[in-house]
Amino acid sequence: MPLKAVLFDMDGVIVDTEPLHRKAYFKMFDDLGIEVSEELYTSFTGSSTKRVCTTLVEKFNLEESHEDLAAIKRNYFKHYFDHDPDFDLISGVRNLIENYYENGIKLVLASSAHMNTINWVFEKFDLEKHFVGKISGADLQESKPHPEIFILASEIAGEPKEHCMVIEDSTNGIEAASAAEIFCVAYQSAHSKSQVYDKANLLVSDYGDISFEKIGRYF
Repeated sequence: MPLKAVLFDMDGVIVDTEPLHRKAYFKMFDDLGIEVSEELYTSFTGSSTKRVCTTLVEKFNLEESHEDLAAIKRNYFKHYFDHDPDFDLISGVRNLIENYYENGIKLVLASSAHMNTINWVFEKFDLEKHFVGKISGADLQESKPHPEIFILASEIAGEPKEHCMVIEDSTNGIEAASAAEIFCVAYQSAHSKSQVYDKANLLVSDYGDISFEKIGRYF
């Protein structure tokens, strides 16, 4: 049962946009005059902007719609995306993507990020040529930890689930892969905080450990 397709999350797996999202969200919170605790903010990890903004509107009884909040946040995020000097690909991920691609593995992006953000990342780092498809959770009915996004990603790859592998870094994403019954690698970075890995099949902190040559023993 060889590996045929890898389904990549984006935030925390390909790029670390988390610091940019954080800056953008907290600027938005300031604009709205709301106090969001670290505990509440951490619970949003891996969720779509729509889900986060809908939760904020309900929790704080805001007059603005979730679309209004998302627009404010997205403007701040794009500013940081374009101007933050520390923003780059996660260490080792370009080599991993090229390694899979050169060995005939189909790559699909399955991210909770908005498609605009996905396209910005792919354009900035020239990733498009390696991937057969991209899915934004913002366009789906359900959000991670629901398995919909990974089931759809395996269908886009055109491979049975048992020939697919997910790379994730968040509790919600790992639970989504588990619920989809797809082999899941959890990537633990220096930036990972308060995430639960017990439903992952494999935990790594170095992408070299899951190269095409090494991952085969799990399939």
